Amino acid sequence: MTKKSAPALWLTLPASLWMATVANLPLWRELDALHLLDTPADWALAGGLAATMAGLLTGILSLFAWRRWTLKPVIGVLLAMSASAAYFMWTYHVVVDADMVVNVLQTDPQEVRALLNVRMIGALLGLFALPLAVVSWFPLRETTVVRQAGRNVLAVLVSAAAVAAVVVATYQPLASTMRNHKQLRYLMNPLSSVWALGYVAAKPWIRDNSLLEAVGTDAVAPPATASPPLLVLVVGETARAANFGLNGYSRPTTPLLEREQVISFADASACGTSTAASLPCMFSPLGRTAFDKRPHNYENLLDVLQRAGLAVLWLDNQSGCKGLCDRVPHASTRPADAGLCAQGECLDELLLKDLEARLAALPPERRARGTVIVMHQMGSHGPAYYKRSPPAAKRFLPECTSNNLQECSREQVTNAYDNSIVYTDLFLASVIRWLKEREPSFSPAMLYVSDHGESLGENNLYLHGLPYAIAPDVQKKVPWVTWISPAFAGRTGLSLQCLRTRREVAVSHDNYFHSVLGLMGVRTSVYAPDKDAYLPCATPADGAPGSLLPLNEARVHRPRGLAVTDADRLLAGRSDAVHGGPAGAARYSRA
Repeated sequence: MTKKSAPALWLTLPASLWMATVANLPLWRELDALHLLDTPADWALAGGLAATMAGLLTGILSLFAWRRWTLKPVIGVLLAMSASAAYFMWTYHVVVDADMVVNVLQTDPQEVRALLNVRMIGALLGLFALPLAVVSWFPLRETTVVRQAGRNVLAVLVSAAAVAAVVVATYQPLASTMRNHKQLRYLMNPLSSVWALGYVAAKPWIRDNSLLEAVGTDAVAPPATASPPLLVLVVGETARAANFGLNGYSRPTTPLLEREQVISFADASACGTSTAASLPCMFSPLGRTAFDKRPHNYENLLDVLQRAGLAVLWLDNQSGCKGLCDRVPHASTRPADAGLCAQGECLDELLLKDLEARLAALPPERRARGTVIVMHQMGSHGPAYYKRSPPAAKRFLPECTSNNLQECSREQVTNAYDNSIVYTDLFLASVIRWLKEREPSFSPAMLYVSDHGESLGENNLYLHGLPYAIAPDVQKKVPWVTWISPAFAGRTGLSLQCLRTRREVAVSHDNYFHSVLGLMGVRTSVYAPDKDAYLPCATPADGAPGSLLPLNEARVHRPRGLAVTDADRLLAGRSDAVHGGPAGAARYSRA
């Protein structure tokens, strides 16, 4: 028996309705949580949203309704995007925007494996495999190109007219709802994914990634000394400030760091809510706002440190350095040590293995002027938090041992996450111990700052990656912890007592670039003293805490896109602080 064929509209319309209704269960749940499904008028608004999405999807699909081999694959791709987005939005209360698409594109096999579970497979079978089977079976009627072109144009026009009519009819409540609840626009599935993917794909036309502009071309480090500075920058992963005992958390998650009498800035904000957004931003001189709007790429902190004559090394226990370490020596923990690794993922202690040999392999003439080692942690990377701590660090039990956090209680999820912080405490204490062992050959210090925070079920939100404007503080507030040896404090003139009095002062990733340059005594015109978090507690050569010799605005040659700050204008007049004085004199020094 021969199947009766049907025109393309009989396929595009049902497929669009499926995606606009069933695949948008997270959107309907959010509307219900906001009490926007309580009245008949609310239901009319929800119906208008569904009709708008169905109309837009029908119009999009009609553009491909030429042959079965042009239409069905596109429907399949949209179904796959809808199903996967619906699962993650429903399970973790995340949304899909351009940053999330970048995260997905940069996900490595280990991260994918950590997300797989039975519920995810079941959701994909129901939301993707089942409708895909129907689409594959559907007998599509094909006609001449001219006739099909007319049908496609008609379908697009009718869809556009229908969408316009619905928007006009529901404009007042629709505009008010979208203005007051911005997160809803990111839940419109799969339209939010299509827009985000299109935005990412268009970035090469928006931003010239082929151009890399030099930064800090005048950078100079202090001269070689018998005990040069050795600074370890630990880049944390998914650590939120609220769960650090150092910051007043009720649980003892950081006892070892407290014994080391580290300085913790309790009000530190991240550049973004994902690694892909935050990591490049925090190493950039631009700051969050300018970084998002940059016309092309710029060199980063590591380039400036290396150009200044310092030894630089990046060690990675994550999925990569996002391009930051491309022009400096770098190494990965993979392939890894069997004792500290399982299924391609390693505990952070592996970053310390053979570190002495790695340090010795750096150019001796650079080490004599100073060394910066960056350690990129696995940290508290989720959702499999329980994998981020060894048995000895599991202080809080029972913990969630599933990557599907919905299967666990909030207490179990928090226990697993807090255990990962306990292990980070152990790891950072081990870094400090290793640094102490390098004295007196070096003057050591450590700076630990996380890339972004994490949601652990507050308001039913999990993980991270929400758009910055609507993300909760737990995804944006990060720990900023500093350990400074007496030798390092002596060469920089930093007062630890002063730093402790400033623990409540707000800092952000915008301060990171300039603070590290300041700690290492690098003189360069790109350095902004007003963004150095440590400068107010430094005692320069003139003996006045927090003072710095003025900058000469005429000699400050910033990369395009970097504005001269108000502080630069106020301090303009003398250039000794950056360019003048004895060659290589440390910016922070005792009289």
